Amino acid sequence: MPVYYQGIQSEHHSVRTHMGVFDVSHMGEFLIEGKDALTFVNYLVSNIIVDDLSKVTYTLLLNEQGYPLDDLLVYVIGKENILLVVNAGNKEKDFDWVSSKVDGFDCVARDISDNFSQIAIQGPKTQDIIDKILDATVSDLSFMHYKVVPYKEGHVIVSRTGYTGEDGFEIYGYHNFIIDLWNDSLALDVTPCGLGARDTLRFQANLPLYGQEISETITPYEAGLGFAVKLDKMNFIGKEACIKHKEEKTRKLVGFELLEKNIPRHDYEVYKDEKLIGHVTTGYLLAGFEKPIGLALIEKEYGKLGTEISIKIRNKMVPASIRDKKFYTKNYKKLGGF
Repeated sequence: MPVYYQGIQSEHHSVRTHMGVFDVSHMGEFLIEGKDALTFVNYLVSNIIVDDLSKVTYTLLLNEQGYPLDDLLVYVIGKENILLVVNAGNKEKDFDWVSSKVDGFDCVARDISDNFSQIAIQGPKTQDIIDKILDATVSDLSFMHYKVVPYKEGHVIVSRTGYTGEDGFEIYGYHNFIIDLWNDSLALDVTPCGLGARDTLRFQANLPLYGQEISETITPYEAGLGFAVKLDKMNFIGKEACIKHKEEKTRKLVGFELLEKNIPRHDYEVYKDEKLIGHVTTGYLLAGFEKPIGLALIEKEYGKLGTEISIKIRNKMVPASIRDKKFYTKNYKKLGGF
């Protein structure tokens, strides 16, 4: 996927107002197969994975110290077949980790990433065309739910998920299926979108990016992802460490806005007076915003709304203020009371 096709701002705008399609075939897919598949996956990840063949679950892959190796989506395709969708940059590391933990369970882990492709069609008009593209009814899905539907001589997995804050669908299938779906969506006036708009959209919707808001040095609680860590479930890798992390939280992820024109970049230092208190995780000057905005991981005592801070940008202390992280209201379709 290129950084952009027509331009980051125009692609961002298309997703917010109409439709955009992303080729996200670089994502990783692992299949856990066998009698103990569900038991193993529940041990492997932080959230509770239930025997529900329609639900998609967001969760974390933690190390024994309770730090995220990755964030991922889990699809229970069958009681003995569970699909894990992981971030592209972490595929090899994640699969090595998963493979190292499967011993003792009656199941196997397979990396099937090279066998499948994926597109994400996102935007408020997506529901109007998705059934036509697939020749199947999937517009009745609720957010974070999926279906396996017939397509051509096989099947595709269609989920009402995405990484933009808009309503939309992600579709997994054989490479030739996804190429056809990509071309069919373009024929219906869906805008092709690149990595640039993918990042500005997810940032505006306050969705984390591994390596920035999530990493092996940031606890789930510091990242604001405690909802994906279920300490009341039996056991999972990193559970005991997470109990301590929750009790001993010293940093928090906050929103901020600059008080003058500049661009706050990833890893720029954040100060309170002359004290270093953290760093920027992501920052942008987005179209439609008068002030540059960003996310920063800082010492929690300085995280109160309205607190005045400074961002060090090219050796200059640029004034900023702590604000809420709600840069955009997500437009997910939560049907049927879900």
